[in-house]
Amino acid sequence: MNGPEIQVGFAPELLLFVPRARPAGTTRAAVDGVSTLGHVVESLGVPLTEVGTLLVDGRTVPPGHVPVAGESVTVRPVDRPQRVPGAPLRFLLDVHLGTLARRLRLLGVDAAYESTDIGDPALAARSAAERRVLLSRDRGLLRRRELWAGAFVYSTRPDDQLTDVLDRFAPDLHPWTRCTACNGLLREATKEEVADQLETGTQRSYDVFAQCAECGRAYWRGAHHEQLEAIVRKHAP
Repeated sequence: MNGPEIQVGFAPELLLFVPRARPAGTTRAAVDGVSTLGHVVESLGVPLTEVGTLLVDGRTVPPGHVPVAGESVTVRPVDRPQRVPGAPLRFLLDVHLGTLARRLRLLGVDAAYESTDIGDPALAARSAAERRVLLSRDRGLLRRRELWAGAFVYSTRPDDQLTDVLDRFAPDLHPWTRCTACNGLLREATKEEVADQLETGTQRSYDVFAQCAECGRAYWRGAHHEQLEAIVRKHAP
């Protein structure tokens, strides 16, 4: 690497983004006197959605700081729980995170989900228009400037994904209040109101029902209820 450089040190949590980092978590980066520190950090592989405090020679600087040769930079992860400006806290998940979306909805978290790939620009635009935190494992998507807010989903396992998102954002949980299919709110329903969705055995065996106010889907404590109850007990005891 030729020309002026800075030394950049990353917190352990961020090293998966920086394959060129030394074992100690440091690497060197060229600077041009124009590009911001945020741009430099992203060029090394770390989306700014994952960056908390930036330190230059021990002092806190914003992502817009323009680094100069010889500076020593420390990149810390976001604080947990991460506070997102505005209320209420809402999420948008990309096409690869359907199971996580359903589990967030089970816990009563507002989690919009695109079941088809509508493309990065459209996802980022929806995040901005609806003020939703975009959850994704796509680092390129999380670097789009039009995003309102975003977060990288670190695991490929739905159980770990849910634990991580809840730990990072600490959303209010209201289990059994959202439709896991469409994210609409549930209301109590009589057996007569949902009879057209019930098989004969279900009509005989169950008397308590709920129905989505948006899509009309009916819910009752069926064969999978114990599995879902275990998720709720774990995260919203």
